[in-house]
Amino acid sequence: MPGMSETPNAARQVSDEPSPRRLLSSRKVYEGRIWDVVSDSFQLNDDGDTLVRDYIDHPGAVAVLPMNDDGDVLLLRQYRHPVGMDLWEIPAGLLDVEGEDFVVGAARELAEEADLVADRWNVLADFFNSPGSSSEAIRIYLARGLSEVPGHERHVRTDEEAEIELRWTPLDEAVRAVLDGRLHNPSAVVGVLAAAAARAGNFESLRPADAPWPAHPSQR
Repeated sequence: MPGMSETPNAARQVSDEPSPRRLLSSRKVYEGRIWDVVSDSFQLNDDGDTLVRDYIDHPGAVAVLPMNDDGDVLLLRQYRHPVGMDLWEIPAGLLDVEGEDFVVGAARELAEEADLVADRWNVLADFFNSPGSSSEAIRIYLARGLSEVPGHERHVRTDEEAEIELRWTPLDEAVRAVLDGRLHNPSAVVGVLAAAAARAGNFESLRPADAPWPAHPSQR
């Protein structure tokens, strides 16, 4: 704010960074079908009290915002049971294939959920979905140069995915849906707003698809 004195770190670039703390113990308290819950005991500093935190141990995920040549983005509607709602989302999925490249995982989800392949990929944003309760790290890609998966090669969607509805939406309309509180899926919200910001610079500021992702669990 005007008039406030600058701190010594005021000129530093804003950037999240690793902050190792003394881990005293770690144990699995719940083993789930997709992810586990672990309980860690640690100290913030050498003289600090022992703290215990339970959190979801997550393999991470990727999401894809498909954009066609007209600048429209593809949203898909899917039922999400924990919140009891049909949500407009973007193609996304877990990084649960051992050793799979991040972009390969994203391309797999794009093909399975949207019947599309892309020949241009960029990183839109990286974020933690709920860092107070989960280690889940998500990378969102912008996919362009789209073409359809041939009919005989398409993935057979089952369960909730069998109800998926696809809709091409102008990017500005998607932004309005976010700001009006009509879109709630975090990957869709972050992806749409990041794409709108990147569009202002003709997408030239976006990172390449193979940009480092040090926040992903496998890289830490």
